[in-house]
Amino acid sequence: MKTLQKFASVHANVHNHFNQEHHLVDRQTFKQRRSAALAEWQGLMA
Repeated sequence: MKTLQKFASVHANVHNHFNQEHHLVDRQTFKQRRSAALAEWQGLMA
C-alpha cells in the first residue's frame, strides 16, 4: 500500500503538470474534482 501511495502521488504531480486541458476547467470545478479524488483516496486507505 505504501508503494501504491507513492506512485499515485508522483503520478498526480506529473499528470497535473502535463494536463493540457486544465485551463478549460474553472477553479470551482477543479476544486470539486480534487476534493472528490481525495475523498476516494482516503476511502481506499481506510
